[in-house]
Amino acid sequence: MAIIKPFKALRPKPEFAALVASKPYDVLSSAEARQEAGDNPYSFLHITKAEIDLPENVDIHSQRVYDKALDNLQIFQDAGILFQETAPAYYIYQLIMGQAQQTGLVCASAIRDYEQNVIKKHEFTRPDKELDRINHIKTTGAQTGNVFLAYRTNRRIHQWIEDWKSSHHPAYDFVASDGVKHMLWVVSEPADLERLTRAFAEEVPATYIADGHHRAASAAKVRSALGAGASPEADYFLTTLFPADQLHILDYNRLVKDLNGLSDDAFLQQLEQSFTLTEAGQAFSPGALHEFGMYLSGKWYKLVAKAGSYSQDPIGILDVSILQNQVLDKLLGITDPRTDKRIDFVGGIRGLSELEKRVDRADMRVAFSLFPVSIQQLFDIADSGEVMPPKSTWFEPKLRDGLLTHLIS
Repeated sequence: MAIIKPFKALRPKPEFAALVASKPYDVLSSAEARQEAGDNPYSFLHITKAEIDLPENVDIHSQRVYDKALDNLQIFQDAGILFQETAPAYYIYQLIMGQAQQTGLVCASAIRDYEQNVIKKHEFTRPDKELDRINHIKTTGAQTGNVFLAYRTNRRIHQWIEDWKSSHHPAYDFVASDGVKHMLWVVSEPADLERLTRAFAEEVPATYIADGHHRAASAAKVRSALGAGASPEADYFLTTLFPADQLHILDYNRLVKDLNGLSDDAFLQQLEQSFTLTEAGQAFSPGALHEFGMYLSGKWYKLVAKAGSYSQDPIGILDVSILQNQVLDKLLGITDPRTDKRIDFVGGIRGLSELEKRVDRADMRVAFSLFPVSIQQLFDIADSGEVMPPKSTWFEPKLRDGLLTHLIS
């Protein structure tokens, strides 16, 4: 069962919340982070991507960057931009993007649950990305990255949270620059804290990492390095738990730099071994499983996987697996998309125009658009103990960094 606890969050004063809140550190390059922070001295990117306050030629994984993150975190506290809660609390966090809205519970989840697979995974992690956050957590003494967890919808928990929202005023209520509305309530009454803790311990047998595998793995490795009892707060990590029926998974598309020595005609001919192939005439967004869009030399194509070109097991039937096995590996020689520098990934929130732009300006040769993975597919794979190919799911809206930070020292 899911073990969670309230915590004393480090968070912005209400008048600074909208200015502090930033996009997650791992969806922005250093250049994008510099532009995003712009002339905003309150942006939490000064902490999560502190290289933006150092010369552009700095090694972003150097200790100098992590030390700068610690300095900036202390400056934010000394200046009264951030303050720490005086008593443990849970936090209800609602995000609204257009017609879609989702409400989660921000809490500290047990590292033990992560290690014992009560918190289930569906992706492998990369050591270099883990090391980056390990060094960031160790140096700052803070978990600044929120891990997005999903759980099978529990009506009793859902109703309690909705009732709380309707009878209390939010601590934060603002619309971010991307148009997403963020609202946050503080739950601090002991009886309410006990009720929520008990509900998850008794009624939620497992949670699932939707977004944040590297953040979770890094928190667990910091806890292991510190040793048992060194820091009780390090036994837990910063998470937000969302019910499955409120989540929205977008497509996670692929770009490849070259055709592995093939001409356009040869590539198209080989594709027809595993796919039916037709010209789409316009940007093609797949509308069903086993459909793919492809943009090559200024043209969009519709690809449909042929029967027999994929297996029926939970991994093999995924569109990301079909593309990986039948195209990226078989035809283009990309055997490990986690490490191969010839491939890039683009979240569906950027739209198909981003794929066209990257191919048209010739830094990429071909692009593929995919049908989104379903939350049930994610649960099935995690329950089976298998892992998806990397970059299989893109969740929107994204949680903002900086609204709630979990201090471990």
